Amino acid sequence: MEFVHQIAEGCMPFLHFIQDLRTPILDSFFSLITHLGEETFFLVIAILFFWCLNKREGYFILITGLLGAVTNQFAKILFRVPRPWVLDPEFDIVESARAEATGYSFPSGHTQNISCTYGAIAAHKPKWWKTILCVSVIGLVSFSRMYLGVHTPLDVGVSLLVSLALVLILAPCFKTEDRMRRSMPWIILVSTLFAFGFLAYVTSLSGTEGIDPENYNSALKNAYSLLGCTLALVPVYFIDRKLVKFETDARWYAQILKVVIGLALVLAIKELLKAPLNSLCGSEYIGRGVRYFLMVFFAGGIWPITFKWFKKL
Repeated sequence: MEFVHQIAEGCMPFLHFIQDLRTPILDSFFSLITHLGEETFFLVIAILFFWCLNKREGYFILITGLLGAVTNQFAKILFRVPRPWVLDPEFDIVESARAEATGYSFPSGHTQNISCTYGAIAAHKPKWWKTILCVSVIGLVSFSRMYLGVHTPLDVGVSLLVSLALVLILAPCFKTEDRMRRSMPWIILVSTLFAFGFLAYVTSLSGTEGIDPENYNSALKNAYSLLGCTLALVPVYFIDRKLVKFETDARWYAQILKVVIGLALVLAIKELLKAPLNSLCGSEYIGRGVRYFLMVFFAGGIWPITFKWFKKL
């Protein structure tokens, strides 16, 4: 693990070079661009494809993103590489980016989110213009993490490689409906076991010396969140295949209503149920896991029941 820390420290001269290139205009631009790599944006993109554009591609984006997130968070708590401003106290970051820079530095979570999301979009029925667009967005968000000073080239580069590997491995499983039908039970099983393993590992580190409490707390929250999401895939896929079998097509105004109302309800579950579930479960972490389970279960298993009505509009 020490060699990863040494490589990260060796990346600092490059970040100092970028720091010297900063301007107020570029600060504002990259502070805006970097939001594309956040959890909420991933959720919106995955749901948009799943509900309105292509259900198979939606599954592909969701699975790739979840596995990428588990891998990313596992690596963070395993290697425990500090953020750049901790590695080098003389290094300054763009302050607006500090609030979202939670957890350890290696690898980059924002880069992982954007590269898994747009990598899956580019790989599904690839077209030259779609590939250029997706690669451009991935490149901008990835560079923004270094420009803002919250990640090193090592953090960003490893996230890109992990995303590329996941996309290449999973793409054949979603190439046709038959392949997806045969692959999904195994993919869900592996994803769930991986998420359980991540939570078990994080829990085992409780009280370990040398772990920053704030970063450990972030890892534990993410472990419960990701486990809740992956567990929800079990009933979601069963309901879709055996009961609902929803279709994504509808008139454009019906699609807008479907997305706006559905997303509002998903975000309501995320925000409004936070305090009640934490109190009911007796733990912020368990409550968080249940909340994320309900979000994915509602988005994939409950809301699609209404799609036949939207199609008639």
